[in-house]
Amino acid sequence: MKNELSAALIRAVSELGIDASSVALDFPENAEHGDFTTNVAMVNAKKLDMNPRVLAEKIVAEFDKNKPSSIKSVSIAGPGFINFVLDVEAVSKNTQEILAGAPTKISDIGQGKKVLVEYSSPNIAKPFTVGHLRSTIIGDSIARILSTLGYSVIRDNHLGDWGTQFGKLLVAIEKWGNLGLIEKGEDPIKKLVDLYVKFHDEVDRLENSNDDKLKSEAAELEKLARAKFQILEAGSDQKIVDAWKICVDISMKEFAKIYQRLGVAFDPKRGDTQIGESFFVTPDKIEPVIEALDSKKLLKKSEGAKVVFFGGDDPKKWKYPPLIIEKSDGASIYATRDLAADLYRLNTYGSVGQNGGQNLTIINEVGAEQSLYFRQLFETEKMLGWFTDSGRVHVSHGLYRFKEGRMSTRKGKIIWLDDILDEAVARASKINAESAEDVAVAAIKFNDLKRDSLQDIVFDWDEMMNMAGDSGPYLQYSCVRAKAVMEKAKGLGIVARIGSGPGEGSTRPKIAQLDLLERYLLRFQSIIEFAGASYKPNIIANYLINLAALFNSFYSQVIIADVKDPEAAYKVAVTQAFAKTMERGLDLLGIKVPKKM
Repeated sequence: MKNELSAALIRAVSELGIDASSVALDFPENAEHGDFTTNVAMVNAKKLDMNPRVLAEKIVAEFDKNKPSSIKSVSIAGPGFINFVLDVEAVSKNTQEILAGAPTKISDIGQGKKVLVEYSSPNIAKPFTVGHLRSTIIGDSIARILSTLGYSVIRDNHLGDWGTQFGKLLVAIEKWGNLGLIEKGEDPIKKLVDLYVKFHDEVDRLENSNDDKLKSEAAELEKLARAKFQILEAGSDQKIVDAWKICVDISMKEFAKIYQRLGVAFDPKRGDTQIGESFFVTPDKIEPVIEALDSKKLLKKSEGAKVVFFGGDDPKKWKYPPLIIEKSDGASIYATRDLAADLYRLNTYGSVGQNGGQNLTIINEVGAEQSLYFRQLFETEKMLGWFTDSGRVHVSHGLYRFKEGRMSTRKGKIIWLDDILDEAVARASKINAESAEDVAVAAIKFNDLKRDSLQDIVFDWDEMMNMAGDSGPYLQYSCVRAKAVMEKAKGLGIVARIGSGPGEGSTRPKIAQLDLLERYLLRFQSIIEFAGASYKPNIIANYLINLAALFNSFYSQVIIADVKDPEAAYKVAVTQAFAKTMERGLDLLGIKVPKKM
């Protein structure tokens, strides 16, 4: 219907000499104003030296000559908005299609296109804290949305299992821990974190002393950590390599528990991957990157290191600061490994250089503090000819922070995610123990996903666990309530039905709340497409809040399942359409609907 309306509108404006590309259909903020709206008159009025309302009247007059049958009325509002109201038969048809069962894919926008979504990406031997929650659930939702839009989606958990932090951890284990006991004991990941924190506490203590000898000991600890990591990198000491592998194994077991509770999966059967940085440090992965950069004459020497400049040697002409590719000692850094990872992805899922690599789009869901680095990385890959601008996407998010400042693993200022989940389950158990886990996860996820991802979130226990208002549990409850009505109707022998003749449920009730609800259901596909195009799950979250409010208003005003009511079949049909849409929308956010609440 939207496509039919758009085509008719384009014909109308073209007849008036208006550029068809300026036509854009949107939804009115107030659903009572219509089903669709366009600002095409206001966009073009100045160019044509006309009053926007006068131009809107001309467009409507031209539109009416070939008005689609699905359009009941057209009106002009405000400074020149053109609003369209669909005929009730068109609205009812949409409800019928929902009842008939929507396909797995809601749209074919992504047909034939591959997308790799990298998200979560926790660091090995560090805790899965509330700080890791955002990338995990935002990335998971984006992958779900793109899948339902027809994209072939590869979910990738790019694990941080390499870097100098492992040198620090290995030193701490050697000095203050026993890896064998840690591995067999309770909460091994937390014991590793305690040792990592202890290393930094010890360095800080020594550096802040007034004794030069102690200060030199701090420097020696840092030097020892770098040396340990160099040994690990070289693979020359099997004992150190084995210790690292144990840390990785401990971490992966911990991550698996958290992912299971959150309903997030990296399934190899589906083609998903969990590959660490360590996979990309081998010569067969790094050398092709160096060769590619050399062949394009992009590598320059600077103070012994190999770097990529973005605009020549003059700093005043730099688009971005230089990107270090290889340190002066010949070691790779994370940028080298990220380039190696993207080359591997192109070779595995796409093709280097063919259409600029545009048969594969890579999306990194990573914190906003990495924005400059990703611009450097993307620009490098663009200069290499691997991607054009649209082939690399950084979906950034703000941080969870305390009122007094940022969270920090190094300083031990963290909140464990499993502690948050346990507390949420305890609170949800007071409502219903059977559904407590699903309700708790819904509260935590929706508290995040309803916001624009770029916003920072100040951690607050009560807000995080919110079970009322515009919350995940409220949406779950609305869906459960609708299903309860359907069960009642079934028991009374009322079948959800929108027919075409007497006795077939064809009578559409003249109820304002039902009309608004049914028309709002029309927006679902466009909302999903918009959320997918902008990589913003909060668009779906906020749509669902409004949808639930409309259903609950309808529910509170009428008796839906009444065997004596000739319009009951239609009311039950709209209730069922709401429940199916709400459940599907929540699934795109990674939220389950329990059977009871």
